[in-house]
Amino acid sequence: MKILLSWLREFVTIPVDLNELVTALNMRGFEVGSVDIPTQIPDHLRADEAILDIEVTMNRPDCLSIIGIAREIATIYDTPLKLPQQTTQGVTEDAQAKNDALSVVIEATDLCPHYIAGLVDVDVSESPEWMINRLQAIGIRPINNVVDSSNYVLMEMGHPTHAFDLEQLAGQALKIRRAKKGERIQTLDGVDRQLKKEMLVIADANQPQAIAGIMGGTTSEVSDNTRTVVIESAYFQPTSVRHTSKQLGLSTEASYRFERGADVCGPALALARVHTLLEKIGAVRKRGPIINQYPVPFEKSSIRLRHSRLRRLLGQTIEKELLVRLLENLGFKLVPLVGPELPDDDNWWNVEVPSHRIDVHREADIIEEIARHYGYDRLPTTFPPLTQPPDPIGPWLEQARLIRRILTTSGFSEAITFTFIDRSAAVAFHQERELVELANPLSEQLTVLRPSLLPGIIDSLVYNRRRERHDIRLFELGNCFSLVDGESPRVAMICTGASNADHWSGPTRSLDLFDIKGVVERLCNAFGVKPEFDVLSNQTLVPGRAASVRTKPTPPEGSDGSKQIELGNFGQLSPTVAEAHGFPSKIDEVYVAEIDLRALTQISLSRDSFRVKPPPRYPSMVRDLSILLDESLPASSVRESIRSVAGQTLAEIKEFDRYRGEGIPKGLVSLSLRLTFQSSERTLTDTEVQQTMTAVVSALEKTYNASVR
Repeated sequence: MKILLSWLREFVTIPVDLNELVTALNMRGFEVGSVDIPTQIPDHLRADEAILDIEVTMNRPDCLSIIGIAREIATIYDTPLKLPQQTTQGVTEDAQAKNDALSVVIEATDLCPHYIAGLVDVDVSESPEWMINRLQAIGIRPINNVVDSSNYVLMEMGHPTHAFDLEQLAGQALKIRRAKKGERIQTLDGVDRQLKKEMLVIADANQPQAIAGIMGGTTSEVSDNTRTVVIESAYFQPTSVRHTSKQLGLSTEASYRFERGADVCGPALALARVHTLLEKIGAVRKRGPIINQYPVPFEKSSIRLRHSRLRRLLGQTIEKELLVRLLENLGFKLVPLVGPELPDDDNWWNVEVPSHRIDVHREADIIEEIARHYGYDRLPTTFPPLTQPPDPIGPWLEQARLIRRILTTSGFSEAITFTFIDRSAAVAFHQERELVELANPLSEQLTVLRPSLLPGIIDSLVYNRRRERHDIRLFELGNCFSLVDGESPRVAMICTGASNADHWSGPTRSLDLFDIKGVVERLCNAFGVKPEFDVLSNQTLVPGRAASVRTKPTPPEGSDGSKQIELGNFGQLSPTVAEAHGFPSKIDEVYVAEIDLRALTQISLSRDSFRVKPPPRYPSMVRDLSILLDESLPASSVRESIRSVAGQTLAEIKEFDRYRGEGIPKGLVSLSLRLTFQSSERTLTDTEVQQTMTAVVSALEKTYNASVR
């Protein structure tokens, strides 16, 4: 919101210099992004002609105007707010008055509860220089005196108005209704737009003439040949304007205000101000009474304010006279409450909320206004006393903390990406028919809810790589969405570059598949889950360098002991996918993993598995075994067969070599395993271990046609 300082001074006296004013606005929640002083202005006038670019938060549409900011400044310095006389009078005509030359009908009263229109004969010409200069200073292109007056009021009061050429309105009628199926309108920007049934329009007897709250149409545009105009001022439901603006991809100064919430009592004041400006520049002659359609008048809300509650929330007592002055300067009306049921040592008020403050709904909101102008920096920095212990940490928060601890100690940094992603990026990781589409996407690149965390985290990897980071490890915790599986929490990991730091003492090693596999195992073990891996065929991962992560449910959860639950997958990212995101896959390999946390937590082992166990009292015995196997046989199958034969004394299986080459027949591979045997009750004998090894070899020979080297 750009504010011309000289324009602002018409409504409030500013007793400080520009720098102090900027600081005061910043401290009250209005960030001044920049101060522009036009170079063409003489030096002695530059300070008065400064342009303030003020950031107004979403909940304060009342400050999207010069008068709104002036009201805040008047409260800061306790100076009077000087409103134009006509804005205090409004429209005084009878609300039931009719104009013979124009009829107005509100068919959609739920979307437009207040509509005012008036006829004026006009002499369309160029606006006066003072009006043109002010509009140009804040970035508005002047058109003619009628349109410029409307824009002038828009910036001054924050309430949009619009002018129609009466001769271009069929039937000399205005209907505020929903659009009909197949209707179209060419808006003032020259674009022909298709309307949907739920969109609100201002139509004549035949066709739409404006998209309500957003933009008018070219058919009834005010031109040099216009002799009579209809000036409208209305209130439209914010949700209706917001949905229409998003669907059409059309945002204007008017829609920016309407979709945040205009003043329902503002149309009368805005229309009166437009009339006054046009009369001031000699451009209009009033014609007939003003039509004021207000089927259900707005009732101002009242909120109870307690001095004791203010003291409790802010931790400090604020004088009664000060808080009354602050609220009254902001437009609130306070009525003291008295009665035998009220405590003698407390002050109570009934506070009437002005119609322009749509963000105030409860007592805490009023207290926030007092604190904002009293100064947060003046409040004591004390903690409130605790009368009860805090609520226990939820299970999901505990799990998230555990995951972050495991992954950060593994060298990963957390990334946070958008929940909305591009459809083309989502299709690469999920079936298109299961994608969850957004009805009103923010842009063409954010059209679906993410079915996987990988697209976003890959983009984060590329972002870091383009900034000369080479050794990158990232992870993300978040929810994914699918029409079949619904919403599911997941964790994704991605890494590239070297696995160890570059140091003179030894060579560096590039990350490989087993690095990401080790991280997945560590994460599963932290949850007490024993992962099992199997070959995976996936379009986003390189064949032969990808695996699925599975596990068996623990009794009594799983009725079938052989049934496995999918936890996720990991592997090398396909170069095609990496290059589609802008990563130079020919230089470095990228490894990714994604784990379904809902499945992981559901099949976690009992808490007994997390208990500390004493070191074994009896020594272990180690045996190495080298066998020839079919090269396509998964190592997990070999381990499972060995465990089924070796029994409880087998403590660990570890592969330490895999050889394929000279001396090994084609199609076979030499696999070397180290088996560790140990008992918690006694010392094992060589005879027992050898018998077990014989049984293991026999089982492998019978099951896989293996042979010992």
